[in-house]
Amino acid sequence: MSNSKQYKTVSEYFDDQTETIKKSLITLKQCILKVAPNAIEMLNYNIPAYELIEGGKRDAQIMIAANKKSVGFYPHPTTMENFDEELKEYKRGKGSVQFSLEQPLPTELIMQMIEYRFNLLKKL
Repeated sequence: MSNSKQYKTVSEYFDDQTETIKKSLITLKQCILKVAPNAIEMLNYNIPAYELIEGGKRDAQIMIAANKKSVGFYPHPTTMENFDEELKEYKRGKGSVQFSLEQPLPTELIMQMIEYRFNLLKKL
């Protein structure tokens, strides 16, 4: 799961992961596209990113990443703050959360977080 390899596409990134990680990444992607069907898929920092609003810079993107024992979800620090209580059982950073591969992804919570971020961006 090292980022030493430079990926050309999100599909290439996904295909380079184990089946368990790939399945989780695809689920995260599906959550993003369910809430923001026009999100633009790209690579940012060599990981999958989804531009929620056209022309949006990094702060208008949600990123996802493979880790050895988890998948990373990067919805933005303001989203993390808003869902602080719901995320207390997960390993977190300022703008990210790690979901263990040993547990099912909390898809409803993930979609609520995406919707929160998407709605904030639409107001700008």
